[in-house]
Amino acid sequence: MTTLDPLAPPAAGTARPALVLALASVGAILATLDLFVVSVALPSIGRDFPDASLSDLSWILNSYAIVYAALLVFMGRLAERFRRNRSYLAGVALFTLGSAGCALSGTLQVILCFRVIEAIGAALMTPTSLGLVLAAFAPEKRSAAARLWAAIGGFAGALGPVIGGFLLIFGWQWVFLVNVPIGLAAILIGLRILPDIPGQKVPWPDLTGTLLATAGVALWIYGLITAGGQSWSAPGAWIGQIAGLALLAIFALHCLRARRPLIEPALFRNRIFTSATLALAPFMIAFGAFLLARVTWEQAAWGWSPFRTGLILAPGPFLVPLTSMLVANRLIARIGAPAVIVMGLVAFAASQMLTALGYGLTPSVPLSLSAAVLSGIGVGLALPTLMGTGAGALPASYFSTGSAVLNMIRQTGMAMGIALVVAVAGQAAATAPALAAFRLAWWVTAGCALVAIVPTLMIRPPAPDPGSRG
Repeated sequence: MTTLDPLAPPAAGTARPALVLALASVGAILATLDLFVVSVALPSIGRDFPDASLSDLSWILNSYAIVYAALLVFMGRLAERFRRNRSYLAGVALFTLGSAGCALSGTLQVILCFRVIEAIGAALMTPTSLGLVLAAFAPEKRSAAARLWAAIGGFAGALGPVIGGFLLIFGWQWVFLVNVPIGLAAILIGLRILPDIPGQKVPWPDLTGTLLATAGVALWIYGLITAGGQSWSAPGAWIGQIAGLALLAIFALHCLRARRPLIEPALFRNRIFTSATLALAPFMIAFGAFLLARVTWEQAAWGWSPFRTGLILAPGPFLVPLTSMLVANRLIARIGAPAVIVMGLVAFAASQMLTALGYGLTPSVPLSLSAAVLSGIGVGLALPTLMGTGAGALPASYFSTGSAVLNMIRQTGMAMGIALVVAVAGQAAATAPALAAFRLAWWVTAGCALVAIVPTLMIRPPAPDPGSRG
């Protein structure tokens, strides 16, 4: 069993940790942004493939989400054995290749194949991205660095609709092509400036555990997606969720008994990490539901274009990194991370309550902007602090694996939130019944955010982070 060393010094040769953070954040931006940019492009893609149904087109999103979430832990664990910098750049290269292939595809089936390649690359570059950041910074600065990394990723994801709406002016292919120059630049610069961060002497990933975890996550997300697209009583929905949860339960038992488990049980004996993951799950359900419900209602019921919807939503995403860097860091040093997380959860829940109480059949730009600002402040306080708190508590030998667990929870939570909105609210339309359904979805979203307060209160506040001051 690997010795866990939470106080390991930064990697030798890491002279410019801020530069490592900037380059590693490119991976977080690409992987997160892709989920939201592509979603607004589906109607445009459908016009080029008229024989494809909406269900067929939905797999452009679903195939990516399933493969990405299912492989995060495996890729994170595998990457622990190899040089972190090369593993990260390999993930960026795969993602870039998949993006180029999607843009040049002539059939829907070929797009789906390259989407899988994109997802494999994202599953490799996301945990190694955060692993690079954690390895580059001194122990006392890791939480602050992880918060900034999460804030940048959250900003990119929330800004997805407006970027997607702008790119669609030039054609849906640009939704994928835009990743290519960014990925190539990251690879070329990374080969020159990323420090050589060696892997850890950890066992090879357990094959049985890998298959159980991958199949369990894939089946569970498939069940959630089917429930959202059809109904919770559809055979694929309940069979997928039951089978997925059963396999995940078997996986948990296997990890407790295996000699070389995929995820060390010791990782979850860390109270800070475990509490952060338990709080992250319901919050990401709320976050995924929030994005889909807002964009769907404002476009379908209010008649706004994707670009206008994203533009009015933009103040929220811009506030995420600003709130995290300028407000959260100072508050954490004074009152501790748990209190800051609770403040963010309450602010985010309040934005959903405002939406539920104020949104109607008549468009309202001031109300939409107010909800966007309040949600941006809430996300900026809660999400980066949750990610930073959980990642900052990771032992050095589990930077990539622990990061993969956190990111898997982010993705599965968002998938569940999206399915929840579709199942509860259905199709948006300028009718009173549709408005009542969407109001229920917004109230449920607020409730999910408030549920995350309970595990947050179990986080034992760490010592004040000197690197977070200022």
